[in-house]
Amino acid sequence: MKAVIADQLVKTYDKGRVRALDGLSLDVEEGTVLSVLGPNGAGKTTVVRILTTLLRPDSGSASVAGIDVIKNPEKVREVIGLSGQYAAVDEILTGYDNLVMFGELYHLGKKQAVVRAHELLERFSLTEAAKRPIKTYSGGMRRRLDLAASLIVKPKVLFLDEPTTGLDPRGRQEMWGVIQELVKGGVTLLLTTQYLEEADQLADEIAVIDTGKVIARGTSDALKKQVGGERLEVVVDQANVAKTMEIVAAVSGNKAILDEGLRLISAPVSTGSAALFEVLKSLDSAGIHALDVGLKRPSLDDVFLSLTGHAAEEKQAEITEKKRGRK
Repeated sequence: MKAVIADQLVKTYDKGRVRALDGLSLDVEEGTVLSVLGPNGAGKTTVVRILTTLLRPDSGSASVAGIDVIKNPEKVREVIGLSGQYAAVDEILTGYDNLVMFGELYHLGKKQAVVRAHELLERFSLTEAAKRPIKTYSGGMRRRLDLAASLIVKPKVLFLDEPTTGLDPRGRQEMWGVIQELVKGGVTLLLTTQYLEEADQLADEIAVIDTGKVIARGTSDALKKQVGGERLEVVVDQANVAKTMEIVAAVSGNKAILDEGLRLISAPVSTGSAALFEVLKSLDSAGIHALDVGLKRPSLDDVFLSLTGHAAEEKQAEITEKKRGRK
């Protein structure tokens, strides 16, 4: 069963001159994680805002848990949770008071809100900080509390819009652990991110979007296969570079490429580990000791570059530069 369906969504701004979404379609199978991957400005937040009833599309249709997002927004809000890029908690209140407040806003009743607040504080390792004002929390703690608040009503579908933006590597790892626990509990999750590693870690499937459209979709492995096979990589001493290039080219059947700074010789291969064993055997026969040798699979960064013609960070920098130019 499809827990989330978006069909041909269009959203424009500035009297139609800017198309945030341009016929975007996607769906999420119940109990799975779909990561919507793309640079800033690709349309990730716009599609989340539409699916969570915060924004109406110009055209197209959408449903969440079988409920029409446009016709029955109130019913949709009863079955979803949303955690955005910026924490929606009150900095003056304590973590505990924030969760109780959210519970009461969702009409749980005081007693049930208190019980749920304690459950979530323990689940997200915030019990010790429960009585401290939010303004004393670290960035990672605020994000965990914001995520806890989105789970007050035990949603069927959870939307996380760039949940680790602004966190340091440790905070990001902690948030990944929390998200993985939620998924084990059976929550359907739509996750937007501009971090390729994050999508690789968390998602069952990945939808790559650019300029308001889904340009590719599949598992991480399937998307990587679109880029091509593995690459054989060998690092040797400078004196052995020329001979090693000949060996790598012969084993791979392709032209060997040299990164002079790293003395890294590489070539695409289709035989996987067999090519690795063959090159090691040939190097040994030639009396060459490899400093490093291995097979490299394409990364999601390679996928994104192949699909869009630019890396995610390049697109982000381009958008930032344009914004600066308008100031």
